[in-house]
Amino acid sequence: MLTLKQNTEFDIIGLGEVMLRLSAPNKEKISQSEVFEKEAAGTELNVASGAAMLGARSALLTKLPSGKLGHFIRNRVRYGDVSDDYIVYDDSPAKRLGIYYSESGAYPRKSAVIYDRAGSSATTLTIDEIPADIYEKTKIFHVSSISLAIGEGLRATAIEAIRRFKAAGAKISFDVNYRATLWSEEEAKKVVESVFPYVDFLFVSEETSRRMLRRVGTLEEIMRGYAKDYGCTLVATTQREVVSPMRHNFGSKILFEDEFYEEPPYMGIEVIDRIGSGDAYIAGVLYGLVKCGDIRRALEIGNALSAVKNTILGDLPASSIDEIEGVIRAHKSSGKQDEMIR
Repeated sequence: MLTLKQNTEFDIIGLGEVMLRLSAPNKEKISQSEVFEKEAAGTELNVASGAAMLGARSALLTKLPSGKLGHFIRNRVRYGDVSDDYIVYDDSPAKRLGIYYSESGAYPRKSAVIYDRAGSSATTLTIDEIPADIYEKTKIFHVSSISLAIGEGLRATAIEAIRRFKAAGAKISFDVNYRATLWSEEEAKKVVESVFPYVDFLFVSEETSRRMLRRVGTLEEIMRGYAKDYGCTLVATTQREVVSPMRHNFGSKILFEDEFYEEPPYMGIEVIDRIGSGDAYIAGVLYGLVKCGDIRRALEIGNALSAVKNTILGDLPASSIDEIEGVIRAHKSSGKQDEMIR
């Protein structure tokens, strides 16, 4: 049975970097585009915002440069229904906002991103800059391995925050979001496995399990291995089939109390913007755990929110629970469906 802390100010608090995303419009290549569309971007923000737009109470721990760029990001955090109470501002001469550039692909050209994030203000966040009373204020604390990869200072802060939230009774949600451009498989494996004993809700892809974490066996055996070796309460694995940059199939599998949960995948998703769809899945699952306490419902909401996010521009999800419930009903239906909601 799933039990969470009661009477907390927040359902979910995330810790991580928020970047400026600059996207080439209309599927142009970065090398040919003369203008960029700007957005806020960051995996932990995506999770916190996706869950908040469904109806959870979310907050974000991050550090931004003071000034106009930091204020733009702060306003986007607020737009995503996420509390900005725990944003720290950097007034140092070296302050900067991480950036990434994005271009959308069309078969046979793949989508691509270019990062310019080294030494961003977020990487300088220290544990002493985090208010001491925050650890009691949430049911779930979420962080991804990206926050462990982008700087040793932020890594130390994130791991110490995990320890403190865990000691205060929060459930730890961890996404093994491995990026080969940020660190080697050997370093990532060592650091990530040191965090696993604290993790309650583990999100990890089959590819990452087999390649970076070097797990063997069937997918079910690998998932059971995390529960057995580290005591993870819930293990979730997404299953994405990329037919082309603009056509995906998506489903997932969840292990909870030695029982597996899954449903038929979403087939033929028409992809507008794939970035952030994995974060949307986590947001939906965490929302389902908080608001429903039911694993099957959490899986359904996670799958639906991820499928819909593929059709939305930008990193952040933008779906209400009513929209997602309608998507779930349509997904389960075998009869004729209306073309339009009206």
